[in-house]
Amino acid sequence: MTERTVTVQVQTAWNRPMKAGPRAVRRLPEGVDSAPYERFGVSPLSPTIGAEIDGVDLGGPFDDELRAELRRVLLEWKVLFFRDQHVTGDEHRAFARLWGELEVHPFLPEGEVPEVVLFQKDDKARGYENIWHSDVSWREVPSMGSVLRAREVPAVGGDTLFADMHCAYEGLDADVRRQIDGLRAVHDFTNAFGRGLSPDELARMQAEHPPVEHPVVRTHPDTGRKLLYVNAVFTSHVVGLDPDASEQLLDLLCAQGSVLEHQCGFHWRADSVAFWDNRAVQHYASSDYYPQRRVLERATIIGDHPLYPLRWCQPVQPGVATTGVGEGDGDGEIAACTSTAPMSQPGPWGRMIPRWSVSTPLAPSA
Repeated sequence: MTERTVTVQVQTAWNRPMKAGPRAVRRLPEGVDSAPYERFGVSPLSPTIGAEIDGVDLGGPFDDELRAELRRVLLEWKVLFFRDQHVTGDEHRAFARLWGELEVHPFLPEGEVPEVVLFQKDDKARGYENIWHSDVSWREVPSMGSVLRAREVPAVGGDTLFADMHCAYEGLDADVRRQIDGLRAVHDFTNAFGRGLSPDELARMQAEHPPVEHPVVRTHPDTGRKLLYVNAVFTSHVVGLDPDASEQLLDLLCAQGSVLEHQCGFHWRADSVAFWDNRAVQHYASSDYYPQRRVLERATIIGDHPLYPLRWCQPVQPGVATTGVGEGDGDGEIAACTSTAPMSQPGPWGRMIPRWSVSTPLAPSA
């Protein structure tokens, strides 16, 4: 932490309380220091999120050392920007595939190649992505990340903003953090992609992609840091709360992404590429360029089940320490689980971090 958050009540002529002063921001997990990068240059855009990367050709090739450094810099800065990348649609897709399997989006039009979607805006199609959100949080297994390539950009406007949801969580009052840890919320595509569908089409797509529950606070699988995982577009309600209380809580939590100290902004040029960690950030595409033309293409990498609490588990295989995830306070309860994975794995900063695994907790062991 650089500084502690201080709440200052300033009496104004309108008798309006104001919250001002330094905000606590932290870029890396506690106890981890930044290390230099040998294969490329890094130019930060803010203290915690966003960096331009210089010296990498996204057309390849990529050896193991370069991939490892790119993974580490992504986890440190959450969103990376690359300028002057004259890559084809196939090369765009190949770079995204370095990080995992790619999704096929059921609602968005296909781009230059399969598994890449097209965002084309002009005087006939306006931009409606100007709400803070995380891509496809309505999936049971949401995305790990996205790679967005600019083909045509407006002369002015059309920037994209990104918010660090680790800082958003850590910026909440301690009492609020305690209250929301362990809560779950429902995510649903209907409020966004369902609006243009006929009743029959909507029913079919809802059957194929039913609402899902995710933790309100998830734990990043590669860093172990907690972050807020609700958004204004796809999160419909908090499980177990009455509608008014759910809406009030979501309003409070979603507003955390709009805090400027948690953000960075990126001004697009043609052939710019952004690569972001969808588990750690939300984004907002400014819709201030109509009727200018703006054409981008995105490849999205399939991620993992959002998880929250780490629970120590009774090994299924004698002598093998395992971890598992269950509902509860995450304070190290003992439970039986089906995982036989090692208890920790090498992290990107040369230390061991917990290995997260899906499990169904049984009765606590004696």
